[in-house]
Amino acid sequence: MSRFGNPSILAVCTACIVSFLAGLSAHAQIYDAVYSDNIKTPQLYVSGNQLAYPIIRLNTGDQLELHFDDLDADVKNYYYALQICNVDWTPALVSDFDYVKGFPQRISDYQFSSVALTRYTHYQAVLPVSNYMPIRSGNYILKVYLDGDTSKLAFTRRLLVTDARVSIRSQLLQPLDYMLTHTHQRIQFTLNTSAVNPANPLDQIKVVVLQDYRWDNAIRDVRPTFYINNTLEYKNDNDFVFAGGNEWRWLDLQTFRYQSDRIQNANYGKTSTEIFVRPDMDRSRNPYYFYKDYNGFYFIQTTENINPVWQTDYARVRFNYMPAGNTPFPDRDIYILGQFTGGRFNDSTRMVFNTEKGRYEASFLLKQGYYSYSYVTVDRNDPDKKPSFDVTEGNHVETENDYMILVYYRAPGSRMDELVGISRFNSLNK
Repeated sequence: MSRFGNPSILAVCTACIVSFLAGLSAHAQIYDAVYSDNIKTPQLYVSGNQLAYPIIRLNTGDQLELHFDDLDADVKNYYYALQICNVDWTPALVSDFDYVKGFPQRISDYQFSSVALTRYTHYQAVLPVSNYMPIRSGNYILKVYLDGDTSKLAFTRRLLVTDARVSIRSQLLQPLDYMLTHTHQRIQFTLNTSAVNPANPLDQIKVVVLQDYRWDNAIRDVRPTFYINNTLEYKNDNDFVFAGGNEWRWLDLQTFRYQSDRIQNANYGKTSTEIFVRPDMDRSRNPYYFYKDYNGFYFIQTTENINPVWQTDYARVRFNYMPAGNTPFPDRDIYILGQFTGGRFNDSTRMVFNTEKGRYEASFLLKQGYYSYSYVTVDRNDPDKKPSFDVTEGNHVETENDYMILVYYRAPGSRMDELVGISRFNSLNK
């Protein structure tokens, strides 16, 4: 079986992608999303590190690993393609030949599950490859689809390709607003853009700041407080202020045989496993307590002597959250937030209040591994649907968080945003 498929078929695939993109709205953002119910545990990360956000440097040997399971447990013809996006994750209206070299690839590396009660086929790939790689920096969407037909989209994943030409000097500070001093964290930074030398930096340079690699609360569209020549300073007291949150909750599912202290009980059936997590309580009124966490990420692993990729099992995991007074939040919905939920706030991650038991409930089919997560609420009357830790986790200035500053540049006459600067740091080392 050819690893890359028939070239003529791939040419048709490319034409399909161009047609598909032409029909997309210029305002339609593309998210991490799963479109097929049979797809589980889609992962895209830096090769060898499940806890690393998918970032590669342009024109280097950096590679990413793609993994996912198909619960149909058969063999399908999956392909992947890359789509470059603007700074706001809307599709850039350019030909794919402007940003990639080569043709979409077939995923031919697969393995049937064994030992596990849940049957599935595990697919994996390493990218980029010499036959297909990005040639421009920017925001990219990885699209996985069936039979060379982009209308049969299985799932999407975001990744970043960087060409670090802009240097960044950053600091983490306490907010000057006394109301936020003990609950929030403030970022300020300076850019040196001489390598790109923008003619109009206020329009050509855009910055985005992420906390724990989350896009739902990213801060963007902020203009510099001061600029001269190729130096841009972002030092306004209130521009880049993030709620500190709390250390992420955790759930150890590396084995179903021995229950960790976060598991209340489990039902072991002949064909499936059901796990009940101990009730989670409100932490917003508790004092801050530091412990090592994974900032919302998860990794697939097992404590048993088996291959974690295709021999680990799945279980239906039931989460429940006990609000104060066992009464539902008025005018607020509660969601589970974590990498395993896709970082989205929709019906699949929204918890349902059980009136009889006085708690919120939600369940997910999860593979053996280690998971970190939090609970957030969203005001139903908020048009921006901003998530909040205020009444579930609490906010603390001491909380350990990862921050990432992204700098984008649009050249004169260009129709795409290039990612020309990136800086990452942890709040503990400021």
